[in-house]
Amino acid sequence: MTLSVADRLAIHELLALHGHLMDAGELDRMDELFAVDVVYDVAAFGFGELYGHEAIRSAALALGSRNPVGHHVTNVHVTEDADGTVRAVSKGIGVHADGSVGSVVYEDVVRREVAGWRIAHRRVTPRRTPLHP
Repeated sequence: MTLSVADRLAIHELLALHGHLMDAGELDRMDELFAVDVVYDVAAFGFGELYGHEAIRSAALALGSRNPVGHHVTNVHVTEDADGTVRAVSKGIGVHADGSVGSVVYEDVVRREVAGWRIAHRRVTPRRTPLHP
């Protein structure tokens, strides 16, 4: 499969929607972002891997006021492997209620489903060291 411009735009829109839904607390709309069998890897934060929409929703609710007030996705880069796997890597900036800011890298595997593009696997890695080779 060769990604069309329309596919690339749809993937960018998908990644952008994440921040809007999370920041609005629209956790019942995770099916618009993630595949039913999504693996959401937040092991770098000590939370392991989350499996499915409900696990992501529950984790966000458990964080409560420790969730960022703003999730900002930037620097999206979409590639396609020789086997057709579509990957997106992007930067995330999280703004917290106390004004502190964090930076992460999102590494996603996305796939086209009947309802559109969805994130099938996401690994979230914090950026804590400048100029990391």
